[in-house]
Amino acid sequence: MNREKGLDRLASEKDWDILIIGGGATGLGAALDAASRGHRTVLLERGDFAQGTSSRSTKLVHGGVRYLKQGNISLVKGALRERGLLFQNAPHLVSPLPFIIPSHHWWEGPYFATGLKLYDWLAGDLGIEDTKLLGKEAMLEEIPKLRSEKLKGGVKYWDGQFDDARLAVDFATTIWQQDGLALNYVEVKELLKETGRISGAISVDCRNGKTYQINAKCVINATGVFSDSIRKLDNQEAQNIIKASQGAHIVLDRDQLPMNSALIVPKTTDGRVLFAIPWHNRIIVGTTDTPVNSIEQNPQSFPEEIGFIVENAQNYLDVALKQEDIKSVYAGLRPLVSLKSGKGSTAQLSRDHYIEISESGLVSIAGGKWTTYRKMGEDVVNRAEISANLDSRPCVTKNLPINTSQPKPQNTTLHPALPYTKNQIEASIESEMPLTLEDVLSRRTRAQVLDLAAAKEIAPFIADLMVEKGVLAESEKADNLAEFDKKAGIIPII
Repeated sequence: MNREKGLDRLASEKDWDILIIGGGATGLGAALDAASRGHRTVLLERGDFAQGTSSRSTKLVHGGVRYLKQGNISLVKGALRERGLLFQNAPHLVSPLPFIIPSHHWWEGPYFATGLKLYDWLAGDLGIEDTKLLGKEAMLEEIPKLRSEKLKGGVKYWDGQFDDARLAVDFATTIWQQDGLALNYVEVKELLKETGRISGAISVDCRNGKTYQINAKCVINATGVFSDSIRKLDNQEAQNIIKASQGAHIVLDRDQLPMNSALIVPKTTDGRVLFAIPWHNRIIVGTTDTPVNSIEQNPQSFPEEIGFIVENAQNYLDVALKQEDIKSVYAGLRPLVSLKSGKGSTAQLSRDHYIEISESGLVSIAGGKWTTYRKMGEDVVNRAEISANLDSRPCVTKNLPINTSQPKPQNTTLHPALPYTKNQIEASIESEMPLTLEDVLSRRTRAQVLDLAAAKEIAPFIADLMVEKGVLAESEKADNLAEFDKKAGIIPII
């Protein structure tokens, strides 16, 4: 991917079949589907790819065990199928992961196992391994620091995990390979209309201020938690449909909490699921479900959320967590769809996706989750073809490999606490369109998530590389370092 060449193409190709606004999982999935069908497709993201919710997940590819209890069998079955397709199409980033659920009463093990056997069955030929009951000793082998008092045993089942931001960047790479165009830091400012129908958009390059007029037969709004703002560009009277919920996580060193399997606690003190998950030689612990009234581009976790996670983790794990044990924290906003007003728990709102076509033809898609990105893309492009009278073409993403431009590591790592080498950073700068230090340290690599202090230590070296490669001017370096330090945030005091 070359951003300057992409901007030249944006300026020269005036007419597109589909313009997609939003460069998170949903938008990238839709763009990949549309481009691979042969539609002339352009995606614009006002920040970096996956800068918002899509880089701040719990890193799970899953069917949603908790939805079995709600009776939403079709949602679970569909998500499990998509999980299996992701294993096939992106094996470099998606892998199976064993989970255990502890039981503290004699009936809990058989109860959980019954539901999880159904979970296995729903996965069909795309399943992983069969669920099985474990005794107390086997449970402690899987997670040595699991609290043993009152522990009767548990259940072991399988799901998937992945690297969310890296997968998003690989989606963008694959879109380009399918002759689509995906550009970051280009913001849609205005929707164009002809005889009352959406006909394109006016956009601005956030780096140099250049304006582009884009004519498109269909515009898809895939901006996640920001969906309502685009809907109001189309119709100022549009009622809000997004109710955001914040999910926070903490990251620990794996030496602090050694685990052979992930831990899942089905019900915490607020009724949510608690996860402790091995990931990139760290342990991610979360999550929360905090309703928020304001939607921020760079949400920060609240001290009470971190306290809640630490308290609930210590209820199930024999570990006394201190401030210095937390390597990083991060928070994301879930774009939950609420089609009626009123108060209520965000945990009860739909995680399924919702598609709306306005009177002027704006297609908006919201809700859903990472696991179902491909199906969301298929569904919204199917609807777009009908709405915009585009040629109806078959979806091919079920068997479309996701390609990567990230090379294997060479030589020594840049920091003893991080797994990244200089050649990987250089490749990202040259071919993955990062424009800021945060792009490199948070999403092209996951340094900021894995160890905030280590990421800040290597930031000056990365900035020098970006200057050397012509991405940053020398005069921009100090401001970029300051901005990264600000956005990277701090770890709230627990």
